[in-house]
Amino acid sequence: MQAALPLPLSTPNRNLVRLTIVRGITWTGFLAAIIIGIELLGFSLQVPAVIAVIVSMGVINIATWWRLGRPRAVTHQEYLGHLMIDVTGLTLLFYFTGGAHNPFINYYLVPVTIAAATLPWRHAWLVAAASMAAYTFLMVVYQPLPPLAQGDGETTLGLHTLGMWLNFGLSAGLVTFFIFKMAHALRRRDQALSRTREAALRNEQVLAVATQAAGTAHELGTPLSTMAVLLAEMREDAKDDPELTRDLELLRQQVDTCKSRLRHLVQSADRRRMAEPEVYDAQAWLAGVVQRWLVLRPDVSHRLEVAERRDPPRLAVDATLDQALTNLLNNAADANPDDIIIRLEWNGDEVIIDIRDHGPGVAMSIADQLGETFVSTKSKGLGIGLFLTHATINRFGGGVSLYNHPDGGTLTEVTLPRSQTTT
Repeated sequence: MQAALPLPLSTPNRNLVRLTIVRGITWTGFLAAIIIGIELLGFSLQVPAVIAVIVSMGVINIATWWRLGRPRAVTHQEYLGHLMIDVTGLTLLFYFTGGAHNPFINYYLVPVTIAAATLPWRHAWLVAAASMAAYTFLMVVYQPLPPLAQGDGETTLGLHTLGMWLNFGLSAGLVTFFIFKMAHALRRRDQALSRTREAALRNEQVLAVATQAAGTAHELGTPLSTMAVLLAEMREDAKDDPELTRDLELLRQQVDTCKSRLRHLVQSADRRRMAEPEVYDAQAWLAGVVQRWLVLRPDVSHRLEVAERRDPPRLAVDATLDQALTNLLNNAADANPDDIIIRLEWNGDEVIIDIRDHGPGVAMSIADQLGETFVSTKSKGLGIGLFLTHATINRFGGGVSLYNHPDGGTLTEVTLPRSQTTT
């Protein structure tokens, strides 16, 4: 049985990874803009202070990467602290580069947007309030940018417009990146939760069926014993009729098989539930299942085909998987007992068992529902067998698919993961 996979939830750990990426891109861009402004455009800045702010944010980013390698989970409070550090770093940078007149001032919207998308509303409002307070502060207190060495008002306006354009492009790109990742994570979470709910509902239905089956197995013991006694008496009375004797002997074999299976079910139910699946050669296991099935269905004709390839596969199986495959074989026999083709194939990861019958096929109106609920392909069927078959094979990490064969009839394809055990 496959272990349950963790849900791909959008946790603060993943959000902090994305924030660290955004921070690295942002401050690298700021450093490049400042170098271009100083070297090419002749900006006169307090270079040591500006570089100190950028280097400090770089050190914080490196420390954040190191922290993400620790096993301790990131809390919302810690994530809020990182966003506050970003707001503080932006404020210090803008203070030394013109305050509210810096064309990149609207970059405050990026941490505000990230907080709104990832944090509880109270924390998001704290980031928004801190950003608004910093913006207001920078309107009053800041280090003004000295005029360009060779510039005039028109040049200054052009640079301001260019800076606003660059800020918009950087902000739009980072916000799009972060929000897309968040939306993708939320979609994955919703899909995982949907699968979990479906699995829980299926398990409840399986449990209900199992409870009914246990009671029914106990109740069937008495009528089967009565039938066995009557068949023995009828066989004595029919000694002079060989044909009737053969029919009675067949009935007696069927009754004995039912009693044996019920007794085995009752005696080993708890042991099966706790035991680990055993690993068998896939070809030998399939041949054994088919032989036991033929005892129950002597009226069928079949062909068992095995792909001629090297590296024969092995499967992890238990009695429930035997019963699941038997159910599918019975469905094929009920559709048409003549010329049932059973084929075993495999690849590097999977074992594929195809069961082909020559019956009427599967109605398209119920094809998508088979195995998901109690829907049957038979006029008097309840759909329980196919439902339990799907549940069992899914539990082993496999799947069941039913197709209408182009030449008529139904093709049932069972896929199971190959076992890597070699002993």
